[in-house]
Amino acid sequence: MADRHPLFMPLILVGGLIFGFGLGFSHMARPEVVLNFLQFEDFGLVFVMFGAAIVTGIAFAVMPRLRDSAPLTGDRYERRLKPFDKNVLIGGAIFGVGWGLSGICPGAAYASLGVGNVTILWALAGMFVGAYAQGVWRSRTADTAAAAPADD
Repeated sequence: MADRHPLFMPLILVGGLIFGFGLGFSHMARPEVVLNFLQFEDFGLVFVMFGAAIVTGIAFAVMPRLRDSAPLTGDRYERRLKPFDKNVLIGGAIFGVGWGLSGICPGAAYASLGVGNVTILWALAGMFVGAYAQGVWRSRTADTAAAAPADD
């Protein structure tokens, strides 16, 4: 890992604060708003996501032309492609079901705490338990796959 700039962590905190404030300000931290979007009753989420996609797209297009590496980490700008496989499909479907049932995605769940939605702690607990269970499952399947050739 490259030596990070001393402002790296404070800027991550500032970015998180801006992200959380934006979610709260746009009401996307409220599960009922997200559920209304998923039921095709409120399309505000489309505009919030579109605005974020425009800013991100511009940054991804412009920054590599201005600099060879990221200013705070020194990492080179490059595309990191993840293969599109069954894990992406299955994981995306499971994520989508959880998002549809709870009405909130992980980032917005934390912001939801900031707007006073304490009951979201149930969804956050479920996210942590689900992520932990997936980690245990993946490590067991990796151990099984590693041990299988030795049995032959």
